[in-house]
Amino acid sequence: MNAKDSIDSVKGVGAKTTALFSKVQIETVGQLVRYFPRDYDHFEAPVTVQELVCGRVMAVRACVVGTPSTVRARGLVITHAAAGDATGNLRLTWFRMPYIRNALPAGTFHIFRGMVKRGARNTFLMEQPRLFSEEEYARLSGTWQPRYALTAGLTNNLFIRCMGRVLEQFEAEDYLNEPLRRRYRLLPLGEALKKIHFPQGAEDVQAARRRLVFDEFLAFLVQIKRQKVLNDQVIVDRPMAAAAETDALIDALPYRLTGAQTRVWHEVEEDLQKHVAMNRLVQGDVGSGKTILAFLALLMCAKNGRQGCLMAPTEVLAAQHYEALVQLSDTYGLSLHPVLLTGSLGAKQKREIQARIASGEADIVIGTHALIQEKAKYRDLALVVTDEQHRFGVRQRETLANKGDGVHVLVMSATPIPRTLAIVLYGDLQISVLDEMPKNRLPIKNCVVDTSFRKKAYAFIEAQVNAGHQAYVICPMVEEGEMEGVENVLDYTEKLKSALPDTVRIAALHGRMKDGQKQQIMDDFAAHRTDVLVSTTVIEVGIDVPNATVMLVENAERFGLAQLHQLRGRVGRGKEQSFCIFMTGDDSGQNNKRLDVLNHSNDGFFIAGEDLKLRGPGDLFGIRQSGALDFALGDIYQDSDVLLLAGELADRVLSGEVVLPEEEMGLFQKEIDYRSI
Repeated sequence: MNAKDSIDSVKGVGAKTTALFSKVQIETVGQLVRYFPRDYDHFEAPVTVQELVCGRVMAVRACVVGTPSTVRARGLVITHAAAGDATGNLRLTWFRMPYIRNALPAGTFHIFRGMVKRGARNTFLMEQPRLFSEEEYARLSGTWQPRYALTAGLTNNLFIRCMGRVLEQFEAEDYLNEPLRRRYRLLPLGEALKKIHFPQGAEDVQAARRRLVFDEFLAFLVQIKRQKVLNDQVIVDRPMAAAAETDALIDALPYRLTGAQTRVWHEVEEDLQKHVAMNRLVQGDVGSGKTILAFLALLMCAKNGRQGCLMAPTEVLAAQHYEALVQLSDTYGLSLHPVLLTGSLGAKQKREIQARIASGEADIVIGTHALIQEKAKYRDLALVVTDEQHRFGVRQRETLANKGDGVHVLVMSATPIPRTLAIVLYGDLQISVLDEMPKNRLPIKNCVVDTSFRKKAYAFIEAQVNAGHQAYVICPMVEEGEMEGVENVLDYTEKLKSALPDTVRIAALHGRMKDGQKQQIMDDFAAHRTDVLVSTTVIEVGIDVPNATVMLVENAERFGLAQLHQLRGRVGRGKEQSFCIFMTGDDSGQNNKRLDVLNHSNDGFFIAGEDLKLRGPGDLFGIRQSGALDFALGDIYQDSDVLLLAGELADRVLSGEVVLPEEEMGLFQKEIDYRSI
């Protein structure tokens, strides 16, 4: 059995199961074995109540005390029970599971397993714990069970069963020979695949991840470095001239550019006047002033009689950029002719806008992926700007740049990545850093608290809403069951509705929604038709609501510091004082030390550096730093040492010192190409 075999070649996988696997983009055996576990269930021996530790998933043997009760709160059925042993008592809560009462007669012993939290009056609490008999738990004790991201109809047991059958017969052709594996301390590919799915312990997971992350990084970096060679050869026949209008705009602005903005603008301005196409990354913290630099570059392009475009990752962000540019043009008499092109426009509107672009009447085009569609034709495209560039693939940037001759590319990112890693990750780009913030910005007030603070946090959110403001609440997961003991958007939204008054308008948002639905929810929040938005990290970029003054992050210990800083950047965008509450369910000193960095600093680059120091190889099961690059397993902070080693081998491959089999490399290349990198 090899990677190219169809998934229906697996024993027991028929037409129905094949259709289910296709829902999660699994059509071949190779795609199945690279569908890695989200985390693992490590079934440790049960403990006493006294031995429970907040912030950990644990099993406890306890006796049900009294009769469980069921209450209804705004349509949500909540079941409460009490249990204990000779060392203490704990409270148990289940949502939407009224039938659980029948399994909990008073005086019966069970093993309850779930995330341990701190309840009122310093008691222990478990929400949604799994229930086991002692015999059931004895069979699982000591094992590591993989847990996969699921969809309707696909169960974890089905994944485990199919994965086991495939890995018994799978022939993994390793494109790295034994000397290379020894040099970079890597497992053989076949062994790594078996251990990532069915580990015997944490050491197996660490070793398997290291090999598979190396493969991801290597494929990406080879692609990036090859692109740099091509970029260095792009000749510009008609370099631009400096435009007096840009200097006039800088002088007329109601604020002075920071020293960093002035330095970076001069770098961009010089690039646009060269005979070689610009490929520059402007990397700056949230609020450091990247957008005005993009507008200056687009203005210079337009005043040279050429066309420029700006591609944003969401329609909300694209519309905000368009409105800001129109206002800037009207206020300062810039005589620009911008258009907005997005996927949600009607067919007639699209045709009209596309005609204006093709004729050259529109000199600046702002939009989303619609900018790179085949029907979008440009008369004289000379500059491409991409906002939050990590949301666009290398191929997408290429496609847009290829809509003109000798096109300059300017990419912007608010993701704070230490320079040592940025040089490797953005090997196809020159890097400019905005390391200075504009003056007179109110710093966000931060606090790190445990779950006992939740009622106060809700009261604070309610007070801010009553004052006319809005709030975000971030949960790590979409729905129950993805990761044990972690808050999820769907259940949390219902809990929040039951805790806050009916007058508070609450909406849920997550990445599994259809694009149109997500767009409508973000539009409603931006227009203040919603007061509180409960979301996953999908809001990390692409929504700018100055009226939002509160950010509450649940299970903050599960995120990387740099991603928490990115999330925090969604507030503090208006004139009012803003607040960020990092709520942790883990009382461990190491996590408190990590989060305390956020409590005392609003500097994204400092925080990113601390993230490198404080997230070690043992941090296997947290939420990855998805804000930087969306790899399947790799995390540039946690796996920074592997990234640097992969960069070294990528250089050796491109120099011809090392030759790797292209066909086997291609398996990884195809995995990377469609991702938002």
